[in-house]
Amino acid sequence: MRKIILSILGGLLIVGAYFASQYIADKGDKKRPTPEKVVKTVFTDTVHNSTVQIVIPANGSLVAKRRVELYSEVQGVFRTGNKLFKPGQEYRQGENLIRIDASEYYASVQSAKSNLYNSIAAIMPDLRLDFPEVFQKWQTYLNGFDLNKSTPKLPKMTTDKENYFITGRGIVSNYYNVKNLEQRLAKYNIRAPFTGILTEALVTEGSLIRNGQKLGEYIDPSAYEMEVALSKTYASLLKVGEQVALNNLDKTQNFNGAVSRVNGSIDATTQTITAYIEVKDKTLKEGMYLEANLNAKEESDAIEINRNLMLDGDQIFVVRDSILDIIDVNPVYFSDAKVVLKDIPNGTIILSKPVPGAYAGMKVKPYTATNSKDI
Repeated sequence: MRKIILSILGGLLIVGAYFASQYIADKGDKKRPTPEKVVKTVFTDTVHNSTVQIVIPANGSLVAKRRVELYSEVQGVFRTGNKLFKPGQEYRQGENLIRIDASEYYASVQSAKSNLYNSIAAIMPDLRLDFPEVFQKWQTYLNGFDLNKSTPKLPKMTTDKENYFITGRGIVSNYYNVKNLEQRLAKYNIRAPFTGILTEALVTEGSLIRNGQKLGEYIDPSAYEMEVALSKTYASLLKVGEQVALNNLDKTQNFNGAVSRVNGSIDATTQTITAYIEVKDKTLKEGMYLEANLNAKEESDAIEINRNLMLDGDQIFVVRDSILDIIDVNPVYFSDAKVVLKDIPNGTIILSKPVPGAYAGMKVKPYTATNSKDI
């Protein structure tokens, strides 16, 4: 009896295990629900080819168009003038910038002029006797000779005899020696070559100035130039007189300039060409850093898009029947943020903003006001 009961229990256990396995197997075969496919909403633009103005961005600092570095060609003590020799001091054209004490040198110049006068006076009796026809013009020259003024030019010699006689007495050599001394005497006073402002002063009143010493810098604040280096590919596009829009780094001030010069050679190291932009404004200062936008050329039948919409191999995404596709384009100009494209048919729908993970064949939904909540 015991064996019979154990056999029945074993059979029931096997049958129960079979049905339990079938239940578990059936439960595991149930398919997971298919997730609903999400269609991304994208921003698009419709292509309308037009004329695109290609603008070349550049930047640089301002330098005065007219600037002078002041050096001394003579030696002496810096004497006090009507204005202090300090940075920021303004001067009118012809006004004394620096006056160096020339009392000792002035005396030597006067001595040389006196010797010239005496040399001419000594030959006057001989001129009266031997050259009466030229005596009067030399007498007139002596009468007009003033030691306190610049030495007048010698009378023009009309005959060879007169020339030999005057030259033989050493008068011509004495005259040019005096003129040389007068020229050097003028260098003791340094005058403003134009109306401007002193930007650097390296000496003060009472200083001993030496020959060849730098004294300061002087500029004309009415006109400035900005030097910019551009790629050699723009060499043929730059034209003298081209208008340029400029602004400061904060973009709070705008200025108008023009291309004043373009270098005729390309830097062999950087393969760039240098252009100079002239700008005039009372608010400008030397050393200011500005940004410039040069109008290089106009490209017809083209569009401008963001560079981040470009794919490798000069391609972009387009939308055709709510499906992304890729087309080849012809880029003609790249800037830091934009690219100018050609050969895109009018009416083509392109992406206006990049789509993460986009690929050809991807189903998308162009953005409209009705589906804006789905973004």
